[in-house]
Amino acid sequence: MLVDMKTILVAAQKGGYGVTAPSIQNETTLRAAIEAAEQENAPMILDMDYDANVDLLYFVRMCTDLAKESYVPIAINQDHGATYEEAVWGIRAGCTSIMPDRSSLSFEENAKQVKELVKIAHAVGVSVEAELGHVGIGENYINDREAALTVPEEAKKFVEITGVDCLAVAIGTAHGPYKGEPHIDFKRLEAIREVVNVPLVIHGGSGTGPENLKRAIKGGITKVNLGTDLYTVAVDACKESNTIPYLKPYVFKDAFKNKLVEYIRLFEQNDRAGDISPMKKVVWNGPRVEY
Repeated sequence: MLVDMKTILVAAQKGGYGVTAPSIQNETTLRAAIEAAEQENAPMILDMDYDANVDLLYFVRMCTDLAKESYVPIAINQDHGATYEEAVWGIRAGCTSIMPDRSSLSFEENAKQVKELVKIAHAVGVSVEAELGHVGIGENYINDREAALTVPEEAKKFVEITGVDCLAVAIGTAHGPYKGEPHIDFKRLEAIREVVNVPLVIHGGSGTGPENLKRAIKGGITKVNLGTDLYTVAVDACKESNTIPYLKPYVFKDAFKNKLVEYIRLFEQNDRAGDISPMKKVVWNGPRVEY
């Protein structure tokens, strides 16, 4: 069932659980994510960057076709759109949500540009995520962590100005592998949660650690973006079996899927599809398509 991201996150916020948002790039990772969601009877958000695939229009059509066939709620989110044009192309391609990333700009310019895209997206039923503060790179964690953490009062004002459906916050996570131990500012998260009523998001969930992620979800995070952990496990599986991913994609796919299932269960997202859909739980009988 194809839905927008807001529908999934509002239900998760009400239910007190987290939602995985795996980064997908091709048919293999797309099928792995949907199979994981169906196996666990869980809602799922599929994240993709504008340039993750060589043909955005065709790839999103593939995503929407499989999402519509699925018996669990699936949202398709264009992640980290860098320009106005990328956001519009995401909407045109069929994404049910967009994430215009203006977090490196000033508060005023970030809010101004996001507000304009919210107006456009909401007009056609597409939900919007934005980022306030800036989530840096794990390789430069010692510097990036403190550079632009989200200020709670600014978060409240930003949501009021823009009308975004969910907000990604900088509380100490980072994109990619961490150089050093992650340090999550849970007091900052608590302060943001007290003044912001929309679902909250963290980018850079990989490597943050299960206990930190569980605590973040209990503290008000609803969506967790995942990429590095899923791809690292999948690539390692191919190396261990001396397999080239493009010749035998099921090795990569199964490892990606199994790691994602771990996160689904960690976030208590499993068996939550019914929160969005009136459908009864179905019995898992394996993937529809075998490689």
